Amino acid sequence: MKVQSIILGLAALASGHTIFQKVSVNGVDQGQLKGVRAPDSDYPIQNVNDAAFACNKDLKHVDSTVISVPAGSKVGAWWGHVIGGAQITNDPDNPIAKSHKGPIIVYLAKVDNAATSQTTGLKWFKVAEDGLSNGQWAVDKMIANSGWHYFTMPTCVAPGDYLMRVEIIALHSAQTQGQAQFYMECAQIRVTGSGTKTGSNIVSFPGAYKATDPGILLSIYDTSGNPYMGGKSYTIPGPSVLTC
Repeated sequence: MKVQSIILGLAALASGHTIFQKVSVNGVDQGQLKGVRAPDSDYPIQNVNDAAFACNKDLKHVDSTVISVPAGSKVGAWWGHVIGGAQITNDPDNPIAKSHKGPIIVYLAKVDNAATSQTTGLKWFKVAEDGLSNGQWAVDKMIANSGWHYFTMPTCVAPGDYLMRVEIIALHSAQTQGQAQFYMECAQIRVTGSGTKTGSNIVSFPGAYKATDPGILLSIYDTSGNPYMGGKSYTIPGPSVLTC
């Protein structure tokens, strides 16, 4: 237990935060901050009822780009410690501190115009999620991929404009209520193809999560301080993923 306490204390002091700031489509990088609404701050939101919980707050980087995403394509979301990536040469916390274990989740909200849509009052549905599998957190994979998290856009998503919300939940201090860290930004996308679905299991942000949800309030550590749930399964928060 002493080892666990030391690790928990070090994790709580870590400040290796992150910002989602690029999209790729079928391996093609769409460009730094192109079509992604991002703040300058890499700090998380920790209140699940924060009014800015959909797409983050104090957004400084906003442009009119709307990224074309074919249904069924491989989509990448790139994360960096600060805007541009590394904060210092050989930054050990780029793209995020290794202690910040947790899932990565992707939601869409149908909008009339992705470039101009407001972020409040939207109806969101989940299109992808990755939690803990085979002894690896989604964040571990993202770090190994130099900041890239990949998922497949479901083939059944209907054509049109959407905001795409990509979220990391860092769970290194989540054993205390209100200490899970939520990192999220939204990209402006236009889905193409012949799909017909604009969502199922619709949720709102804020509103989709509770501070006491089992995937938000928990200890990810075993008795030796290893942050991999001690053989237990992890329940990703939010609704089920859209099925085609």
